[in-house]
Formats: sequence, structure tokens, C-alpha cells
Amino acid sequence: MQTARAGLVVDGVSKRFGSTVALDAIGFTVAPGELFGFVGANGAGKTTTMRIVLGVLEPDAGSVSFDGRPVDARVRAGFGYLPEERGLYPKDTVAGQLAYFARLHGLSRADAAAAADRWSERVGLAGRRADPVEKLSLGNQQRVQLALALVHSPVALVLDEPFSGLDPLAVDTLAEVLREQADAGVPVVFSSHQLDLVERLCDRIGIVSGGRMTAVGSVAQLQAGHRRRVLVDVPGAPADWLDRVPGARPAGTEDGAAVVELDDDADDQLLLRAALAIGPVHRFSPRRRTVTEIYREVVG
Repeated sequence: MQTARAGLVVDGVSKRFGSTVALDAIGFTVAPGELFGFVGANGAGKTTTMRIVLGVLEPDAGSVSFDGRPVDARVRAGFGYLPEERGLYPKDTVAGQLAYFARLHGLSRADAAAAADRWSERVGLAGRRADPVEKLSLGNQQRVQLALALVHSPVALVLDEPFSGLDPLAVDTLAEVLREQADAGVPVVFSSHQLDLVERLCDRIGIVSGGRMTAVGSVAQLQAGHRRRVLVDVPGAPADWLDRVPGARPAGTEDGAAVVELDDDADDQLLLRAALAIGPVHRFSPRRRTVTEIYREVVG
């Protein structure tokens, strides 16, 4: 029987810099074909984790494996990496740079040139192949960096802030490329401060704070760990109308409607009846928490 691929596994990874604990037993798995969003504040440990996965740093404890094998230099050679910092040769052309990196990954000269053409076109730079990188905007340089991570057909992708500096059209292009890679069975992990994008794109999300994983799961799983909320629009409702609904409390307003938070055992039908007793109800609908709101609660 063939063993299922395990994907990328970060298991109990810890790292100290002097007296500072950068990572405290970080652990998560990115399955084949999965988009995993790795989110946290600046200094939370995201980049340190990625550098350990890529072998730039050594962990003090824990391990990183891919498909059941420890990640060593040979395994890492098959990974695609996009660092947060620019790592481009400014005087080189787009095509020349892509072909050079493809050659470093072992492609033949002809295959490297073909890959450079294919990926420059895919990331929207077909007309800029002959341009030096220094002539490109920062957003287009980010497109080059993405192409560099993909030019050798990686077995896994590790991307640090890949959407940084991109305009909306470039964001759409990058999102399409990442989904294509995941659909082809590639584990994809990326960090981002754009939590709306993370919510829209990712199959699962990991929230890191102070070097620790504080929450991991799909958006639905993360939402399930928080109290229910309902949007209720009842014109003319008195300020104390929720007092008659056990387990209900006001939680602000949104688009002119009241946001009502309910305890686990609260009856939303009782809430509806209380609203109808006041007058016409223009809106009554569940209100799912966004990843941004969950993040604030988990980290704050």
C-alpha cells in the first residue's frame, strides 16, 4: 500500500537569540495541495520559522520534515522560497535572472530558458523580459521574485509576505498562481498582514503570537471557537431592549444594524421574537467573525 504524502511538517520548533525566545515549540502541518496562511504581528516569529524551514537558521529544538523525511539540503533544493527582502540582481534582465536561477536548480540551458519565458509570461511580465530588474517598479520586482520561486517547479512553496507592494491586479495574478500550485498538489505556506486575503485564499490558517502558535484551523474552525453574533436591524429599538433576552449582549453596530453577541446556550429565536415585539425587523442574519476580528481577539 502506498503511504499518503505527509506534506510539510514543522514539529515543536524552538529558537532563542540570547535571552529572547523567538519561537516556543511552534508546530503546524501544510498538507499537499493546501494553502496555509501564517499570520502574526511583526516580531511574532513568522520569518524565523520560515528561515528554519529553509535551513537559513538552525532550530534549538524540534524538527522540520517533508513527506516523512527530515528536511536536509537535498530536500530543500526542491523548495521554492520568496523572502520578504528583495534578493534580485538589479542590472540583470528579467529573463536572464530567471534562467540563471533555473540553472542553479539543475535545469539545462534550454529548459531554463523555456522556464524563464513561461514564468515571466505567467506573472504578467512577458513584455518586460529584456528589461533590467532595476527598471521595474517594486510591484513588478515582486512578480519577478515570485517567478524565481516557481521557475524550477518546486515541490513546496514557502513565501514570506508575497503580496507586499502589489496592486489589486497583481494580487489577483499571484492568488491564481498560488491556487494553481496547490491544485497541482504543492503544499503552499505564506505569511501576510493582509488578513482579508488570507481569509479568502487559504484552506487553513495559523496564528502566531510571541513565538507560539495560538490558533490553527480552517476559517470555519476558527470561527466556531468564538461566540455567535447576529445582525439585527430594528428601527426605533430602545437602548435596553436586549435586557429581556438571556445570554444576549450588544457588540456594536454594522451597516446600521445592531451586532448582537450570543452565549452558547442563548436562543436566537427568542432574540428574534424580542425584536419583532418592538416593530418591523428589517434584517436578522448570522454574522460570521472575520479572520481580522479573530486575530485581534487571539493576539490581543
